[in-house]
Amino acid sequence: MSSYRQILYHLVFRTKNSRKTIVPAHSKELYAYIMGIIRNKNSFLYRINGMEDHLHILSDLHPSIALADYMRDIKTSSSIWLKQSGNFPDFNGWAEGYAALTYGWKDKEMIANYIKNQPEHHKKESFENELRRLLEENGIEVDERYFP
Repeated sequence: MSSYRQILYHLVFRTKNSRKTIVPAHSKELYAYIMGIIRNKNSFLYRINGMEDHLHILSDLHPSIALADYMRDIKTSSSIWLKQSGNFPDFNGWAEGYAALTYGWKDKEMIANYIKNQPEHHKKESFENELRRLLEENGIEVDERYFP
């Protein structure tokens, strides 16, 4: 018998010190690079978007890959690429940690649209407030050490 799975993750991570180092004019190149990393992990990217200081990813996760390894590989590989590309001169790395929120298939379009509308969304809410809200909505206790 085959194994079946559907594991959707909404992943959120920020730049080191929440500095605005992701240049919007070149963000699509970064997203394409991260899509390649995700494909190489036998996973699927449903949506990626972000702002100058953080990214949101909606992807599935192949069951042979541990979430911590997945995030480490995405952050490490993209960090090297960002520094070498020349288009992100102020980028100095990703912050430690990430948020990984799980969702059911029925929520996929809602989360994808949420990620798609990041620029509009952040006209009204800061990243810190957004992350705090997402954690609380998902029953995760907020650790104040990671909020400036």
